[in-house]
Amino acid sequence: MKKTKWMKAGLAVLLASGATLAGCGDEKPKGDASSSPGGQASSAASPEVKKDITVSIYDRGIVSPEEGTVENNRWTKWMNENGPAHVNYVAIPRTNPAEKINVLYASGSAPDLLLEYLPAIRNTLYDQKQLMPIDDLVEKYSTVYKKLLDENPILRKVGTKADGKLYEFGKLNWIVPQRGILIRTDWLTKLNLKAPATTEELYEVARAFTEQDPDGNGAKDTYGLAISSQSASTLMQVFGAFSKWKVKDNQLVLSWEPQVEYHTFVKKLYDNGIIDRDFATDQNGSKAKQDFINGKIGIYPYQNGDAMNILQSLIDPLKKNVPAADVTFIPYPKSKEGAFVPTLGNPVQMTAVISATAKNPDAVMKYVDFNMSESTISTLGYGIEGVHYKINSLGVREIIDAAKYKKEVSDITQDMRTMMNSSALTFSKEDLPYFKFNSDARKEEYQKFYDLHRDTYLTLDRPYSELTGSEHMPVLPKELATSSTNADKAIGDLWQKAVVSGSKYTVEQALAEAKNIWQKSDGKAIEDWHKKWYEDNKDKALLAGDIYDFAKAQIEKYKKIKQEIK
Repeated sequence: MKKTKWMKAGLAVLLASGATLAGCGDEKPKGDASSSPGGQASSAASPEVKKDITVSIYDRGIVSPEEGTVENNRWTKWMNENGPAHVNYVAIPRTNPAEKINVLYASGSAPDLLLEYLPAIRNTLYDQKQLMPIDDLVEKYSTVYKKLLDENPILRKVGTKADGKLYEFGKLNWIVPQRGILIRTDWLTKLNLKAPATTEELYEVARAFTEQDPDGNGAKDTYGLAISSQSASTLMQVFGAFSKWKVKDNQLVLSWEPQVEYHTFVKKLYDNGIIDRDFATDQNGSKAKQDFINGKIGIYPYQNGDAMNILQSLIDPLKKNVPAADVTFIPYPKSKEGAFVPTLGNPVQMTAVISATAKNPDAVMKYVDFNMSESTISTLGYGIEGVHYKINSLGVREIIDAAKYKKEVSDITQDMRTMMNSSALTFSKEDLPYFKFNSDARKEEYQKFYDLHRDTYLTLDRPYSELTGSEHMPVLPKELATSSTNADKAIGDLWQKAVVSGSKYTVEQALAEAKNIWQKSDGKAIEDWHKKWYEDNKDKALLAGDIYDFAKAQIEKYKKIKQEIK
């Protein structure tokens, strides 16, 4: 498990996350001037001269050498042939984007359009006055994004900075649960247990899974619960301990109690051998995942927002190893803090900014419109009809050859498409497993699993586990941020020490030391800053209630889309 921090922000199945992308075959993608996305096609009599711009693109190291590079391939050429500008793409390593971005801006080589998911990077550039306001550009040169802003003013609110000007482009996401808990129901049945509804019951079930030989091999070789890496973070949410801030009496306050309850629970698990004693060294959770797949863990908290990927990467491998295994999702058990909904996907996500040094910002704005247009999204998402997809018997697009599609399209266009696509608006029956995998004998199973995932965690009668999504949390001033980060690490070390030290060092001792460290690390100033931020922004910031409003609307949309299965 990573040291605790208080605040963080299939063949066919693989297509579940990729089939919304697009494909391209041995032939080059062809543009269609008569239906140019965003209405950017010029008259044949007076073609508009395309201006030069630079646009960043993530390099994930997955583009096949046969396809070129992430900056130069059939799809970047297609964008240049059919779009409103001549684009030079600038590769940014996905694993550590800040390093390359800092070098580009410091050297005067910043891309005109920076596409970047991390708010911290964009916020730093804003503080350094490296960004260009986009209000006038949208008004003068945009049709697509201007319409999106007019119809969804939340995008303007979230993209506006402290000076009152709009700086960031964003998108509206289809909301899915990002965390959850899997449990072996065959073990529950064998031991005559019911799924745990409270944290007390969670402990008892985990203990039984450890001590009562649920796999029936006569050996004490099972663990009740996974507690490594993201499994620990998910379990923290159950106790309301994933964030150190909560609203109490209409104020944002620091909360110690959930931390105490969570670490007391984990210490009890550790002391009684219910979790792997080497959890702390399993920093990326790979051992715990493998133990679950091998049939040696009964309760598996996870972080994964793709139901089909959960099925493909966890449950199918488990059933291959243990054919009799049966697994389901369980809602978060109730703790002293309550019974929560897990993290939901960010409904309003800002993804792009224009650099202050851009020489042709009008062309950048037209490129954004082109990239966000429905026909561009579709082409980058599905590729060439007859080469990468076909219209199946249900009237929806279906990938023809998964390997060809992955190599020639989705590995190339992944970020080019998704960072500008408002999936909340484009989500349709094509995105349902039943339609997507029309030729797959398991399509009904896929659909049932997909719905089980949604029905278990999109239960909005429960409170949200966080103040807001991590990308919308307030950002401390630099000096306070440094103090907070250092205090969080030191306090996290104390909590972990308490978990593994038995009677030599208790959770109560860790709490006393943690409070002392916090006060010596500008704790009061940090608390005061958060209180003021909440008082000033509680009616303006995107908070949990807004996330629920988006989720409710999408639940209704989903019901209507799903009617097409019947």
